[in-house]
Amino acid sequence: MQSRAPGVLGSLLVLIGFVLVGMAVGNILAVFIIAVYTNTPAGEATDLLNRLLNAPDQVENAWNAMMILQGTVHFFSYLLPCLLFWRYIERRKLSDFNDTDAPASLTWLQVFILVLVFIPLNSQFIEWNSQMTFPEAMSGIEKWMRDKEDQLAVLTTFLTKYDRPGQLFIALIVVVLLPAIGEEMLFRGIIQRKFTQQLNNPHLAIWISAAIFSAIHFQFYGFVPRMLLGALFGYLYYWTGSLWIAVFAHFVNNGFVLIMMFLYNIKVLDINLEETKTMPLAIVLTSLALSFLTLFVIRKEALKRRELV
Repeated sequence: MQSRAPGVLGSLLVLIGFVLVGMAVGNILAVFIIAVYTNTPAGEATDLLNRLLNAPDQVENAWNAMMILQGTVHFFSYLLPCLLFWRYIERRKLSDFNDTDAPASLTWLQVFILVLVFIPLNSQFIEWNSQMTFPEAMSGIEKWMRDKEDQLAVLTTFLTKYDRPGQLFIALIVVVLLPAIGEEMLFRGIIQRKFTQQLNNPHLAIWISAAIFSAIHFQFYGFVPRMLLGALFGYLYYWTGSLWIAVFAHFVNNGFVLIMMFLYNIKVLDINLEETKTMPLAIVLTSLALSFLTLFVIRKEALKRRELV
């Protein structure tokens, strides 16, 4: 165990290096592409990016530009570094992310149901976390966190102002599918796996990876619910042995929100998911019971299937 630890920690440092380099390249390339797309002179590209992030309503074709920014940065920050690290540092194939054969068809349906029934329960944690306060001595930190949260809220509100099917399709690819693959590959496929090897404790590895997954989003007033989601994806990966199950769960969770926002924008629904509201206790408790029941069924069947392989 001790002889293996340095290799695990060292490879994680290499992975961090890959991610940081990819992030830098992605941001530079994204600014260049956006400048070309908006016919902005090179000298004004930085100012364009600042306006895009802080006052997107003042930028022409800002929604499309934001999709370019999101897609480019995410691809180079998460997906590409993971693929390069896995292939050239770990010397492994893409299929090695999975410890078993493809899950049974019923498992996919069960995971779909699990993600949906978990939403009301997690919404309660979203509300609790959003009301977090700090002691007076930490007022400076609290203000910085609130400012960061407000900035991200402006961008989120702007990005979800779409009312055309084509925009929904683009958003599902850029904001849902790409992050689902890239983030699950990084946080579950590599980091969780590495911590499991290092700590020899899969449960601790799942929660550490989930905490890192939540922290990297820099949305502190949504840290707890996002960590719970990360843990949920982590246990699905651990039990089923399939990274694609975690990717699917991630996609369903984020995709459901985008589709609901689209239906709200086109006046089909009156429910705005961006508004934090207290759900009735009965719904939260039902969500809790159904979530645990579905998790129990998925775990039991997945572990049974892996024993038979």
